[in-house]
Amino acid sequence: MSLRAQLMSGLVIPAHPLALNRERKLDERRQRALTRYYLAAGAGGVAVGVHTTQFAIRNPTIGLFEPVLKIAMEEMRARPVVKIAGVCGKLPQAISETKVAARMGYDAVLLSLGALPDTSIAELLEHCRAVSSIIPIIGFYLQLAVGGRILPYAFWREFCQIENVVAIKVAPFNRYQTLEVVRAVAESGRAREIALYTGNDDNILVDLLTTYEFAGERIRFAGGLLGHWAVWTKKAVAQLAAAKQHSNDIPPALLTLAQQITDANAAIFDSFHGFRGCIPGIHEILRRQGLLEGRWCLDPHEDLSPGQAEEIDRICKTYPQLQDDEFVRANLAEWLR
Repeated sequence: MSLRAQLMSGLVIPAHPLALNRERKLDERRQRALTRYYLAAGAGGVAVGVHTTQFAIRNPTIGLFEPVLKIAMEEMRARPVVKIAGVCGKLPQAISETKVAARMGYDAVLLSLGALPDTSIAELLEHCRAVSSIIPIIGFYLQLAVGGRILPYAFWREFCQIENVVAIKVAPFNRYQTLEVVRAVAESGRAREIALYTGNDDNILVDLLTTYEFAGERIRFAGGLLGHWAVWTKKAVAQLAAAKQHSNDIPPALLTLAQQITDANAAIFDSFHGFRGCIPGIHEILRRQGLLEGRWCLDPHEDLSPGQAEEIDRICKTYPQLQDDEFVRANLAEWLR
């Protein structure tokens, strides 16, 4: 199956975290275990080197960009999943990272434009074209709270004309901005070629259940590429399957489930403190399941916000149906081998 066909079919794509030991050094054993978990859970792809992996892996004093991409590829190489590498920075950095991803065999890059806050739309498009000349690209509308920038309809309308664009991750956590991207894809004439992937962790299931209509074109999100799906991934696979099954007739129970997922995400992603604890929140769930040893981040000051642990306690107690703890317990020893 071609890359476009895989993405259009609708996949669960977790954004891969970074496994560290208490010295804040790479824990390769648990890094591999995470990838094995996602594959065993039924993920159709994995995104590595993205925000959830921590952008600081690119710091020359840390030097983990290539190692984490290499480890993930070694686990994924023989599997028919979509292999995505995160790429960011100004053009020289973006080109360098893209060449690394292409050399290692990644299928596409998720292109962040957060490092170009004052660049004109025309220059942003040239940046995207340059990267797309090397490897297929997935556009990325990253929310402002974690380093994104405003990308208006005019940008997305022209972005859709880049031949090597295969998908767009829509993650502004904003309904108006989300609709602009959907409209741009619908009106571009390429809605059957460019897959929409939700990254709106605050609205996951509703994005997946909604049929949008613009200019006579009916369009849906195919799947999700999400930090939230880095935890409880087995259940995420079931949630996407349910959304596909009920594309025309939405049971009220699915809308209730959608709000339960959003409530859980508010705790894990620390929405109450501007998402400052989002990565530690993901780590905390994985720590509780035994996949990570601790919730350490590269920045020693990056940890759960005040009250966030209690909120995570609450949602874990309230929503056992969202969790895949039994699946993890049954397979953890094998993944940690």
